[in-house]
Amino acid sequence: MSKTPFIPSVPARSEGDFHVSASSKLAGYRRFFGVLSVIRKTDGRQLFPFDGAPELGPYATKMEALAAAQVYGEHIVAADLANPEL
Repeated sequence: MSKTPFIPSVPARSEGDFHVSASSKLAGYRRFFGVLSVIRKTDGRQLFPFDGAPELGPYATKMEALAAAQVYGEHIVAADLANPEL
């Protein structure tokens, strides 16, 4: 039997119920990738990245990669508010 405690999924009610962290990383000459982490604070569930998550890039500039990560994070939050993944 597993000793991992059961934590029930609790849907978020607003954008404030998420922790979104967006940044960028350099992976070669002029190859920037967005780095994103989205966590639902109500139950601690990590919504992004997940197994098989798409790479955010490559982009020519750091600002483009950062903007792409921020926009993708907003989409994930909006989608989870509309249809929570429990």
